[in-house]
Amino acid sequence: MRTIQTIKQASLITAIKTPYTMAGDIDLQTYDALVEAQIAAGVDGIIVGGTTGEGQLMNWEEHLMLIAHSVNKFSDRLIIVGNTGSNNTREAIKATEYGFASGMDAALQINPYYGRTSIDGLKTHFQCVLDIGPAFIYNVPGRTGQDLTPDIIEPMAKHENFIGVKECGGNERIAHYEAQGIACWSGNDDEAHDSRHIYQSHGVISVTSNLIPGLFRRLMDKENKELNAQLQPLMQWLFCEPNPIAINTALIMTGAVNPVFRLPYVPLNSEQQATGMALINQLSEADIVGGKAQAIDETLLKLC
Repeated sequence: MRTIQTIKQASLITAIKTPYTMAGDIDLQTYDALVEAQIAAGVDGIIVGGTTGEGQLMNWEEHLMLIAHSVNKFSDRLIIVGNTGSNNTREAIKATEYGFASGMDAALQINPYYGRTSIDGLKTHFQCVLDIGPAFIYNVPGRTGQDLTPDIIEPMAKHENFIGVKECGGNERIAHYEAQGIACWSGNDDEAHDSRHIYQSHGVISVTSNLIPGLFRRLMDKENKELNAQLQPLMQWLFCEPNPIAINTALIMTGAVNPVFRLPYVPLNSEQQATGMALINQLSEADIVGGKAQAIDETLLKLC
């Protein structure tokens, strides 16, 4: 396991996609190829089984297997962050304990969703999981229905295992935290460049870097307004439907993964695919995971 200070040096962490075989099982061979592409592009770490990795569609056996596999294969070259959060505190504790027993560097912890709790309940939930080991706290009110406001985060940041926040609440909030020494990673790809170079974030936990990791590496390493402006339409397209629908569609279109969706996710429609194909194919093929994009062959598509 890496130290918290080492983890904080990571500026580009990819919320890695989980690919599937045509039978609907996790495709470890393709997963390894996706991760190798991230390493080759200079990505610092991966989130395993996050929203983008569809941890919400896995059973815990699959989820914890994938964390352990990632540690075994890649921990010498990448920071491994396991999404072991849950709206059930007992499940979050158990999964987090197993994740650290497997050797992950850190956990990603989210506030309880759907079955929302009180502020005191939130604090107790996070205290329980932070006591186990280093963790990023993920604030995404659009998914949880509950904003983790500064009055919640700031006291929590004093915990010895608190790494920082994956913050979807915008760059002004990120600047507020960073001014207090609370590490933040942008959770919004389209804001990540400015977050890093104007608002002083530590970096980004990115969806888009699944598809163009090298270009996102450039956005994090050095201010590049021209490249950021060029990539904005692609980033916006990747969130034209709830994540991970578009990134799944994109990686199928480029041939990086099999044409398999776990329900309830289904591909973007043909018009949306055409928009994405134009955006992807205007880039250099060398910058795209998989290669040039083409429309998904509906006869090959598997929904499971």
